[in-house]
Amino acid sequence: MNEQETLKNALGGDINAFQSLFATFQHQLKSYLYRLLANRNDAEDLTHDTFIKAFEKLATFKGESSLKTWVFQIATHLSYNYLQRQKRWTPDVSEQAKKLVLENNDLRNSIVKVHETATDARYDMKEHIDTCFTCISKNLPIENQIAIMLKDVYDFSVSEICLILDKTSGIVKYLLQDGRKTMTDIFDNRCALVNKNGVCHQCSELNGWFNPKEDQQQALMKLDLVKGSKKYNRDQLYEIRTTLVKAIDPLRSAGADLQEILLKCNSLAMGEISA
Repeated sequence: MNEQETLKNALGGDINAFQSLFATFQHQLKSYLYRLLANRNDAEDLTHDTFIKAFEKLATFKGESSLKTWVFQIATHLSYNYLQRQKRWTPDVSEQAKKLVLENNDLRNSIVKVHETATDARYDMKEHIDTCFTCISKNLPIENQIAIMLKDVYDFSVSEICLILDKTSGIVKYLLQDGRKTMTDIFDNRCALVNKNGVCHQCSELNGWFNPKEDQQQALMKLDLVKGSKKYNRDQLYEIRTTLVKAIDPLRSAGADLQEILLKCNSLAMGEISA
């Protein structure tokens, strides 16, 4: 059965046909929601809620966009409502989280336990840079954050983002420009990998903690971000980051379990959840 026949059956109320279509982008959708919400359980719940709501509203799908774009629109609206109940993160979230971990032995031990017992919990600085991108994006107003994720990480076109956010092309382009500038400013002022005046050394600190036998400078120089920091401008460094982020699956990467608990520490620091 081809895609059009499957869609026809789904529109006729066949939930199995809809599930087969949904499955083609389900993991990418969950990854997107995880990066917006920074919470795996919430991302899984919203993915499920999106499936239910999309199937219930499927009769309203007119084919003005791809089914994937239409479903992402539903998921984005659900996550928008969720994010409105949360505080925006602050640029110093990693320092606040680090302070919490240093003051709380149970929290520190839980990180060590994940690192020691999880089958995939290997520390990779590139994965932490991916998580850092998520954390910095949560400094943005919600619509900027969504636009950045859709365009710069998941390769949606401006016209598709217009449909998802129900905004004009001019507004979407402004959201992207403004969001990129804010993120670039934060990275430039904070990231010690590319700016010797940067205050955040968390990537190399964590690497030293979990990989004590590894040569830190050697590990740093494996990163294009570090190698290019002296010759590229800020916009180019931002593009290097997005290229790295696109290449990492935050739900299935080697350090996914470890990154999940580090994001939890950030959420604790921001007062979104309690210990």
